[in-house]
Amino acid sequence: MIHGRSNNGWVIWLSLLLALLLSVAPMPQSFGLARPLWLGMFIAYWAISLPHRGGMAAAFFFGLMLDVLSGTLLGQNGLPLLLIIFLVLSLQQRLRMFPLLQQSLVLLVILGIGQLVQLWLNTLTGNRPPTLLFLVPVPVSALFWPWVFVGLEWARRRFNVY
Repeated sequence: MIHGRSNNGWVIWLSLLLALLLSVAPMPQSFGLARPLWLGMFIAYWAISLPHRGGMAAAFFFGLMLDVLSGTLLGQNGLPLLLIIFLVLSLQQRLRMFPLLQQSLVLLVILGIGQLVQLWLNTLTGNRPPTLLFLVPVPVSALFWPWVFVGLEWARRRFNVY
């Protein structure tokens, strides 16, 4: 049997669309500061599990979509997502071998670097937050990573995405 293109790519796009919606969904003011970096985590998962399917073009496209939905300058979310996916793809083989706790710690650093780039871009545009509470989503995302990984791994196996 000849294997052509991989099947069920719609699962990847649907999960990234879900992450995009979670990124802009309204939240209570008290929880808004600790919103996990859903798009970064979902893109990181697909880059770890299927590096040939989760690419930089998808990261930049969904970053632009997040810019449009959140009303920020075009590319302001795309650039940190590109950096995140670049770092994840460069560490992909190591990350696959790590247990979930160790993956969470590595993603803590990678997502932190992405947030610092986001802070730098906000500073350049004159929208710098007054405190470093801008980094609160990073440890929250690291805490959510095992559940995101398990959920997306279940969906990948259930729908036979390869």
